[in-house]
Amino acid sequence: MNESFSLGGILNRVKMSDESKPGDEEVNDNKHLSKTAATDAEVTFEHRSAPPETRLYKKRWVIVFLFSSYSLCNSYQWIQYGIINNIFMRFYSVDSFTIDWMSMIYMLTYIPLIFPVSWLLDKKGLRVIALVAAALNCTGTWIKVASARPDLFPVTFFGQFTCSVAQVFILGMPSRIASVWFGSEEVSTACSIGVFGNQLGIAIGFLVPPILVPNADDLDELAAHIRVMFYITAGVATFLFVLVVIVFQERPDIPPTHAQAAARRISPENYSYTASIHRLLRNKAFILLVITYGLNVGCFYAVSTLLNRMIIEHYPGEEVNAGRIGLTIVIAGMVGSLICGIWLDRSKTYKQTTLAVYLMSLVGLVLYAFTLDLGHLWVVFITAGALGFFMTGYLPLGFEFAVELTYPESEGTSSGLLNCSAQVFGIIFTICQGKIMDSFNTLAGNLFLCAFLLIGTIITACIKSDLRRQLANQQALAAIFEGLRPQADPVALLNFLL
Repeated sequence: MNESFSLGGILNRVKMSDESKPGDEEVNDNKHLSKTAATDAEVTFEHRSAPPETRLYKKRWVIVFLFSSYSLCNSYQWIQYGIINNIFMRFYSVDSFTIDWMSMIYMLTYIPLIFPVSWLLDKKGLRVIALVAAALNCTGTWIKVASARPDLFPVTFFGQFTCSVAQVFILGMPSRIASVWFGSEEVSTACSIGVFGNQLGIAIGFLVPPILVPNADDLDELAAHIRVMFYITAGVATFLFVLVVIVFQERPDIPPTHAQAAARRISPENYSYTASIHRLLRNKAFILLVITYGLNVGCFYAVSTLLNRMIIEHYPGEEVNAGRIGLTIVIAGMVGSLICGIWLDRSKTYKQTTLAVYLMSLVGLVLYAFTLDLGHLWVVFITAGALGFFMTGYLPLGFEFAVELTYPESEGTSSGLLNCSAQVFGIIFTICQGKIMDSFNTLAGNLFLCAFLLIGTIITACIKSDLRRQLANQQALAAIFEGLRPQADPVALLNFLL
């Protein structure tokens, strides 16, 4: 059951209910819940003789870590071409912008596919989406294995395209898995672990390709190194696909929270994906979050995609250190994500935390921009780490804040809209920053991103903190204890809580 409220606070609510009990009209007119969800909540929590059972299963950790693993394998491939941009340019005899598209294809495919995939997630559930994601990712890796020849760039691009389609089935999952499997005191941490896998994959994508594929002069030797890298990826993807088939479960038999119990009671016949989208688009606070999330994550995508070009321009021959700097950005962000997730579970200060992290992302990018050309790599490592801690740490904050603002709408739909915004801004920022760097310098390109982060910080300050999921859990507990109140047995109340 929900433990996010103190015993004293709950008993105080029970006491207050003697003096002023809200009427049915007040409950049904609550603007924070849809009509269907409100009705279901009343039936569940006020008119039943016993509260709905909730339970946490140990398997929830297996599910979230398995998801993180195949998410890792997919996100690793997003950056594996871009971080050794100059090597793949020479191997396939293509220009820099073409290799940039090996990363941007992940962003482009997401935009048209997210809406049908979100619909599929709502209709078919977590297991079907997980199976499709793992299968597509596995298929893409084996296509790449066949592309390790200088004349087969279209084949390697098709393999990357297949993996990019798999990503569409992955990015919207963390908040959905957290809500379906985890308790109210764990949802933010669980979401952070889900995002953690994606970030760790990017970190490995920064680190491993420069090590496995050194900048050899002989193309045959280079092809052998590339083939080894592709085989390793394919082996891991195949193993994870088999695990998903065997282990991944749709949902626990008993829901983990009262809010999830109420959500399960919404009849599928009463749910409309189109109506859900319309409600989300009318939610002003959520739309502002969609914009600010897109600006922040779009900046991260641009910096990651163009990192090799930035470092090589100021530090020629430092391909391996470019990868290590990317690794530093993401590892620091993973730490930031976990810290922010734990903090949210304890404090529930969604807007304040989001705004603080957003502001520090801006500060981090400014520091990175002005220290990149100082000639000291150790300084770049420090500023890049500070940037990553906040910019990458923002990812799970956006997911969880969106779920709070949009409850009881599907977590997959809200996450999908956030990620769609990020992909759009990611493509725009990557292309624009690349052109600015070509025409001017890296400082101008990074300051271009800083301007949009400043705009995002201002908009974030304007978002209204309307925590609907927290309100739903609050109302559920109040209704439960109101039903127990006539027994006038404090020991029974304590036993129920414990």
